[in-house]
Amino acid sequence: MIGKSLVRKLSAALVVAGCAFVVVVALGATTFYALSLVVPPLGAAAITAALFALIALVVAMVFLGAAGGMEDEHEEEPEGLGARALSLFRQRPILGSVAALAGGYIFLRNPALATMVAAAFTEKSSVRRYRR
Repeated sequence: MIGKSLVRKLSAALVVAGCAFVVVVALGATTFYALSLVVPPLGAAAITAALFALIALVVAMVFLGAAGGMEDEHEEEPEGLGARALSLFRQRPILGSVAALAGGYIFLRNPALATMVAAAFTEKSSVRRYRR
């Protein structure tokens, strides 16, 4: 059943996110206590906060694509439904996430739609070439 698989994947993702949060907190505490051996505690807290802010900035720049201008300004119109969905997620991630959640809800309510959409995603381009 699609629902059980989705719940398992979602719970696994939440467990991984929780573990990552604990690791980041532990790394921050370790960094603070290591720095407080060398500098006063207030300075250690400031350095730890600046370090984690810098890491967050670097990660945000890499994931948002602003680090090297990886995307072209003038991209061609993508062919097919799958390519269009991928370009939507790249250009407008919040809108794409909302659309994916709404689509997931609709698919859970009517599984027959899932097969139609899967067929549309795997379908080749609608332009057919005929040989004479």
